[in-house]
Amino acid sequence: MQALNFYKCLSDHTRLKIMFLLSRDAELCVCEFVDVLDEIQPKISRHLAQLKQCGLIQHRREGHWVYYRLHDKLPDWCRESLELALLNNRDFLDQGKTTFSDIAL
Repeated sequence: MQALNFYKCLSDHTRLKIMFLLSRDAELCVCEFVDVLDEIQPKISRHLAQLKQCGLIQHRREGHWVYYRLHDKLPDWCRESLELALLNNRDFLDQGKTTFSDIAL
């Protein structure tokens, strides 16, 4: 993964928030993103598809539910970059319906 492609894929607020949430929580379903980010399902699904196309996330199906997580082959430097950015920008996720500290998934 080249740095330019990685950061280009994160250049949208919603995609960056999704990646922050996935770096914090191992796996989330679409409904959890919708609730936490206070966005409509089609918008969340579109951004998840873009992140998947970039190779940053992967999914698994369990019945009618689709769960997303960081891609197993995501380089360590990408994971560390996300963790460091989240650590220093926790208020960025507070811009949704729920504050980051109140998220209990």
